[in-house]
Amino acid sequence: MKIDLHVHTSPRSKCSNINPEELIEEAVKIGLDGFCLTEHQVIWPVEEVAALAADSGVRIFRGNEITTAQGDVLVFGLEKDIQGVVPIQMLKKEVEAAGAFSILAHPFRGFKVFGMTDLSMSVEQAAKKKALSFVDAVEVRNGKVSAQDNEMAEKVADHLGLPGTGGSDAHNTDELGQWITIFEREIADEADLVVELRSGRFSPGSLR
Repeated sequence: MKIDLHVHTSPRSKCSNINPEELIEEAVKIGLDGFCLTEHQVIWPVEEVAALAADSGVRIFRGNEITTAQGDVLVFGLEKDIQGVVPIQMLKKEVEAAGAFSILAHPFRGFKVFGMTDLSMSVEQAAKKKALSFVDAVEVRNGKVSAQDNEMAEKVADHLGLPGTGGSDAHNTDELGQWITIFEREIADEADLVVELRSGRFSPGSLR
């Protein structure tokens, strides 16, 4: 099952230009089975997502991109409204209490441009990034970062034994599906999504 785990829409994410209804048309066009609405600090109401997905043939799931002092984290299965910048340790406790699942988003975004020290950063050094100790998985394919950033994320995830996901981080419709996560089993609802994320039965892929 092909799912884009990282999508932003307007107006809930002010940085996005995507009309939610247009996402469904694009998903059908490119052969995407489903996508996750991961707005910044905002969870879609269940009834609105159900209405959006109705009779579309596309599965729509809810998530959230939460800002922590150690980086952005995609969370699935957490209904709590978390605002502002929070310590990642606090977020981990909330995720665990809810039986949710967390993914460190674009963990090495721009690491090649922050100076000569980062240019020679080893995988072992990168793996010491604090946030990696407080999440369940790593986004190793993100549509908004460089190939080098994604490569480092994948190497670090492998080094730490953490599963790697893919997501477009789409802010424009034509970015949907640039990177996706391919699940081995059918996913019917958000509870299934968390189960399959915890199972590790998935791998990153692309439809673009």
